Amino acid sequence: MSLSNEFERLADLHDAGQLSDDEFSRAKARLLDGQASMSGRESPPLRGAGLGHAINGLQRSRDERWLGGVCGGLAQISGLAAWIWRLIFIAAVPCHGIGLMAYLILWVLVPEERNEPLRLR
Repeated sequence: MSLSNEFERLADLHDAGQLSDDEFSRAKARLLDGQASMSGRESPPLRGAGLGHAINGLQRSRDERWLGGVCGGLAQISGLAAWIWRLIFIAAVPCHGIGLMAYLILWVLVPEERNEPLRLR
């Protein structure tokens, strides 16, 4: 989700009375701080805030899995449901086995989800 969409969503919540003025200003500051840190070396702690954060946060799911948990992990970082990722991989199989090869490569290279949540620095 882009920064402008996030601001628009915050404004809608504020207009609907779900966010107080103080909460609204703090949320805006967090978004702006996250945008500033994206230009630096750290990634922001917002989910889906940047591609680097998403790729570095990719882990195979322990809960949402049929085989290796790859689709569940992709669902966690992308916002798409795991069943959609499964359909994408299955649909890519007739294309010279690309779907199967991609799934197997991700299964081997992507680490499994840890029990404890990751701490952002």
